[in-house]
Amino acid sequence: MITDSIIEKLTAKDFESDQEIRWCPGCGDYAILKQVQTILPEINIPKEKIVFISGIGCSSRFPYYLDVYGMHSIHGRAAAIASGLKAARPDLNVWIVSGDGDGLSIGLGHTMHLFRRNFNVNLLLFNNQIYGLTKGQYSPTSEQNKTTKSTPYGSLDHPFNPIKLALGADASFIARSLDRNTSHLRETLLQANTHQGTSFLEIYQNCNIFNDGAFDVFIDKNQKNLQSIYLQQGQPLVFGNTKNKGIVLDAYKPRVVDLEKDAISINDLWVHDEQDIFKAHILSEFFNTEDFPRPFGVLYKKERPCYEQDLQDQMNAVTTKKGKGNLQQLITGKETWQIT
Repeated sequence: MITDSIIEKLTAKDFESDQEIRWCPGCGDYAILKQVQTILPEINIPKEKIVFISGIGCSSRFPYYLDVYGMHSIHGRAAAIASGLKAARPDLNVWIVSGDGDGLSIGLGHTMHLFRRNFNVNLLLFNNQIYGLTKGQYSPTSEQNKTTKSTPYGSLDHPFNPIKLALGADASFIARSLDRNTSHLRETLLQANTHQGTSFLEIYQNCNIFNDGAFDVFIDKNQKNLQSIYLQQGQPLVFGNTKNKGIVLDAYKPRVVDLEKDAISINDLWVHDEQDIFKAHILSEFFNTEDFPRPFGVLYKKERPCYEQDLQDQMNAVTTKKGKGNLQQLITGKETWQIT
């Protein structure tokens, strides 16, 4: 029973719908769904106040599998629909589920405007670097020379870096995680939801049918500690099998060092600061390069006004100053003429 002051204690099971899950066996979407169902009871919001909105793609089947309100909308338009919902109902906890094709191809414009407007919503971008639902065409995040059904001789396109796109659009929360590191994914989901503003979480998600193993270097026990670095606020950037490697900044130019061989103290390493936009841009460049490990965690966040609150404040101010609005007068405006 829900009252004004007491919210019924829920479990992950309470957020499972009665729908049969129709993803390919072994798909990374299962792990993401499980973690979302696990964290929803912890955000302490009634089920009827939670909404998941998706576009088109494998990831966009998400709303069917959660026992909350949701909409499986149209290709690339999930961000626009969620923005309208949040503007009309700012009290709702709104999540957007999109894929690299849905959110960064036909939906790229809506995604960028969501970031700059800064509605208080959570955008989960499942990035498997392929079009899975339509059977394996290359996507905006597929690597160059990718051979697919739509690029039999290899893709000529340079791939998008979603983190850099979000930084360029002035997103207020930018993070990355991956499906198989469930503990990290869970913690990052909670951080994203806590943020006041648009949170953007890129999730590396394995498509075991059309792009299997795309992110193996970040999970393979022999490679992951050298190929990935996990960011923690206020902590030095260290990585490696024995945490023997680190990153230093020389006049804002990053450099990988070996703490033992180079005789460098851990105190001399780059210390992560989530609110440093310049360092966030440098971290975003750790992408498709063998020189630096791929960063996971919160790369950047800052507080700035949420669009729906500014909208409400503006409406209140106008109503206080001018009284109740007149729709006909608004439509007619001042630029009208009467012909006699």
